[in-house]
Amino acid sequence: MRFLFSVLFSFLLIQCAGEQQIAATTSSSFGIVIHGGAGTILKENMTPETEKAYRKTLAAAIEVGHAILKAGGTSQQAVEKTIHVMENSPLFNAGKGAVLNANGFASLDASFMNGETLDAGAIAGVSHIKNPISAAIGVMDQSPHVMLSGKGADQFAMELGLDTVPNAYFITERRKNALKRVQDREQNKFAFYDPFIKDSKFGTVGCVALDKNGNLAAGTSTGGMTNKKWDRIGDAPIIGAGTYANNASCGVSATGWGEFFIRSVVAHDIAALVEYKGLDIATASKQVIQKVEDLGGDGGVIVLDTKGNVAMEFNTAGMYRAHMDAEGNLSVKIYKGE
Repeated sequence: MRFLFSVLFSFLLIQCAGEQQIAATTSSSFGIVIHGGAGTILKENMTPETEKAYRKTLAAAIEVGHAILKAGGTSQQAVEKTIHVMENSPLFNAGKGAVLNANGFASLDASFMNGETLDAGAIAGVSHIKNPISAAIGVMDQSPHVMLSGKGADQFAMELGLDTVPNAYFITERRKNALKRVQDREQNKFAFYDPFIKDSKFGTVGCVALDKNGNLAAGTSTGGMTNKKWDRIGDAPIIGAGTYANNASCGVSATGWGEFFIRSVVAHDIAALVEYKGLDIATASKQVIQKVEDLGGDGGVIVLDTKGNVAMEFNTAGMYRAHMDAEGNLSVKIYKGE
């Protein structure tokens, strides 16, 4: 009898251990956070209709990714499909509705990173890829490289069978008018200090997701800076500057004045403070954005860790942003102090 009890007890222990192991590898905890750009976004400059449109599109985008995560999909799938919604909307500086360069064309950048494997992909200066985030993921998954640029990146996307469009698809009247205003004001010798000129450096969409397997992913997509010259590239396609994801720390997507975010290696700096210094993501984000501000730069970040904690830090008047947790609680915000 004692022997039978011992065997039964041992069996129960093994069974419990197995159940604990399964619980450790899969979790009901997941979450997703997005941004649609930062800058001088003031309520007094926004019509009720425009504000409603932004809030509606942010909610629609994040709900797409949340549904994927809830159904057990990967963070990679959630990030890609969520960013597609924003790339396909003329409201944001990414995909359709992206800002125009000095020659009057859209030139697009994007990057993606997998927090489990640290695999990453990016594209820069493309002209015909309808959804640049998918091309960045394609570089990661189907090439030996991390970044492709220009005509070569467009050709790569075509060879993958991704949707390609004429450059005119991306161009909107709103962006044409913005380019004209920037170019007109640029004639003024004090243009660098003009708030409108300064704000032309902002914009971008991004997403960070945590799936039920505990894996993070981050992606960023942008049209860059209005009136950019000489094939300028900002932080969005640069791994560690505009995008970073590591299960050991957090996932980050940035938006703002790219030159300062590159110099500060913003996304990786936040992750490093979390991983090596043990800071929570809110504290790490504040410290790094303060470093950007001390250099003279503006912008913001969205950050998510493997526990589902979220940070949305920025030093501008506003940042289009939204967050959904595992329970489906939705938060959509635009202005500072919301």
